Amino acid sequence: MVVRVAIGRAWRRYATSGFLAVAILAAAPFRSSAQSWPSYSHDAQHTCQSSVASMIPQAIRWSTPVDLDPQYANNGNLYIHYGSPLITSKNLVLVPVKTGANGGFRLEARQGTNGSLFWSINSDYVLPTANWTPPWGPVLAPGDTMVAMPAVGGTLLVRKTPNSGHGSLTRIAFFGIANYHANAAAFNSAIQICTPITCDAAGNFYFGYVSSANSAESPLPGYPNGIPSGLAVVSSTGQGTFNSAANLAGDPNMVKVSYNCAPAVSADGSSVYVAVNHLQEMTGFGLGDGYLCKLSTSDLSRQASVFLTDPRPGIGAASLTDDSTASPTIGPDGDVYFGVLEGNFPSNNDRGWMLHFSADLSTVKTPGAFGWDDTASIVPATAVPSYKGTSSYLILTKYNNYAGVGSGNGQNKLAVLDPNNLTETDPVTGATVMNEVLTILGPTPQGNGVREWCINSAAIDSTNKCAVVNSEDGHIYRWDFTTNTLSAQFPMAAATGEAYTPTLIGPDGAVYAINNAALYCCQAE
Repeated sequence: MVVRVAIGRAWRRYATSGFLAVAILAAAPFRSSAQSWPSYSHDAQHTCQSSVASMIPQAIRWSTPVDLDPQYANNGNLYIHYGSPLITSKNLVLVPVKTGANGGFRLEARQGTNGSLFWSINSDYVLPTANWTPPWGPVLAPGDTMVAMPAVGGTLLVRKTPNSGHGSLTRIAFFGIANYHANAAAFNSAIQICTPITCDAAGNFYFGYVSSANSAESPLPGYPNGIPSGLAVVSSTGQGTFNSAANLAGDPNMVKVSYNCAPAVSADGSSVYVAVNHLQEMTGFGLGDGYLCKLSTSDLSRQASVFLTDPRPGIGAASLTDDSTASPTIGPDGDVYFGVLEGNFPSNNDRGWMLHFSADLSTVKTPGAFGWDDTASIVPATAVPSYKGTSSYLILTKYNNYAGVGSGNGQNKLAVLDPNNLTETDPVTGATVMNEVLTILGPTPQGNGVREWCINSAAIDSTNKCAVVNSEDGHIYRWDFTTNTLSAQFPMAAATGEAYTPTLIGPDGAVYAINNAALYCCQAE
């Protein structure tokens, strides 16, 4: 949903149960496949590319709630970012589920073939103070060896052999599990994970966290000088480290990793990218400036950082909000894409910008005209037959133009953009932006415009030259890049204004989307 609807909303502190429960159900056979969907935006680079051809969505195979007590605002909208489902190579779908009104989370493992429950684990994770409810973001390790999920006090719960009905469960901590057990209550009250988890090829887990124990005035066992808010990494065996947001940026004014910003790891595994901002704990809609940071995966030391600015001359700092789920995307050439809100908000109709940088963050390149609450998807140029430029890949972003915000006309679109070749002049701001290779208008009228596209990460099917997208109108669509049409659509739920959600493609080609607090698995007839 557009940011403006959140202005002035009251903040709430969320809490979850301190109990951990594990339920193991009877074993069942799995379909074998080499494809999986292990994390938000598919992989550690957030490319959102599937190696499996997707089915045409023509029927609902199964559905299941992702929220057992959804909290609708007075206008009927859902200001909740639901965690991305994960899919193992054996077609087991791991569904993050919010179990209570103000918190409580569990991971449900369901058969991709029919949605039957295989096993479930309740987490004792506690949400950080937030405006829109943040996503609870587990991740699969390479080879489906384990699944890690956020837990209380900045810890992770790790479940081995997720494709099996039986798997050991352990707790690990980036600050040392012995320190945690020395005074769990101190860590539980001080530290909360604030981003989805990202896993690299070596099985290391990266995530942002917020901490109230940031100095010697609030010591923790083993850390008499405190643990300031920042970025952490921990191995599956519990060996970890962390670095403060101020150190990541090289700026003492930076407070924390931006909420919901899933770290991205370079293809060679040497660097991790994440955004930091100077917003304090969210007590309502807020904007702050910040940095995109490049860090060494070995010790989280700063390799580079860039202050995020609006691409228009004279505007200055871009804006970061903790209501966004924008996360860095790393292109095949190593370039990095990150979505922000505009400076002088809402001077770009609340669209923000998709900023574009070289891998070392030293070169600022042409931006895309929309970036708010969006993670760019990578589209191979060969998947767009009409494209005649020289870029080897393109990017897909939302392209909403919100009605009633500035000059916004409600003509909400999706776009495939050329990041490295042709440019054009943005009609809203006059800025030079990435060239629109393809755009597609939302199909469902709303007021004088159309319903918003409801994605923060769109699944790309290169085989069929299309993307899987969903809309606030409650339908899932196939956007055909060859014909530039919505070649297939299928209704899932009632139209609902909601925070943006991801789409996925399973190992058997089934497509997945979240609408109105439920996950839908769709297939061909």
